[in-house]
Amino acid sequence: MQGNEQRRREAMKHLERELGRRERAEKAKPLGVVVATLAILLVLVGGIWFLTTMDGDDTDVTAEETETSTPELEPLAMARAEALPDTVTCEYPAGGGEAAKEVSTPKTDDVPATGTVTVTLKTNHGDIPMQLDRSLSPCAVNAIEHLATEGYYDDTVCHRMTEGLLNVLQCGDPSGSGAGGPGFTFADEYPKDQPDAPTQVIYPEGSIAMANSGPDTNGSQFFLNYADSQLSPDYSALGSMTPEGLEVVKKISEAGVVGSGQQTAPAEEVRIESATVS
Repeated sequence: MQGNEQRRREAMKHLERELGRRERAEKAKPLGVVVATLAILLVLVGGIWFLTTMDGDDTDVTAEETETSTPELEPLAMARAEALPDTVTCEYPAGGGEAAKEVSTPKTDDVPATGTVTVTLKTNHGDIPMQLDRSLSPCAVNAIEHLATEGYYDDTVCHRMTEGLLNVLQCGDPSGSGAGGPGFTFADEYPKDQPDAPTQVIYPEGSIAMANSGPDTNGSQFFLNYADSQLSPDYSALGSMTPEGLEVVKKISEAGVVGSGQQTAPAEEVRIESATVS
């Protein structure tokens, strides 16, 4: 048992050194390398567990780094495998608390599920045209178009920006707190409504999706991916920014963020002066 205890202490010291080194290098690693690192650390922890749980046998056991093959995450396809009907019926029940800004409920019948609509966010940093794809999430696009038409997004701030594995600018809450919504909710759509969806995907650079606080809690908030973002496929895809719009958001991201964890805001205020539909 003395030999086991000594090996256990040495293995723990090795793991602590390795964790420190990995933490310092983590931000410089691409996503695939980070995933491989996690798998390697699991091997190290497994070796320590074996040392601490085996009985009095003094057989040498060491935890060694090994090359681990991990599948690359796939970018979310910005198209359905099977098209929806030309029109769908949507539901927008009351929910999500009181409306952060007075607005009516979108139409529910004969909502188009083909074609695109452009909603342009005119901000203090420049215009961000968003090409919303009705064929992806028609009820979500219908809601965003309706809210923009009624001036819901005018004179509001984009309250959140993140960097790392999640690279988004989040907008759509007139209260600026991240908790505000339009007073109604609606169901998740693509890709959540697809069978056999993976547990993690890449929302690609330039894509736009609905923000939510859990299943079927969509309201008015959305996020703009200024770079690839690793997420569960639980956020209804809306479409993509134009190249010009993406460039504006990229420049905003270059100024960095303030705050800690995932509750971070753009270092420079991003204010939507108006949102127009065309």
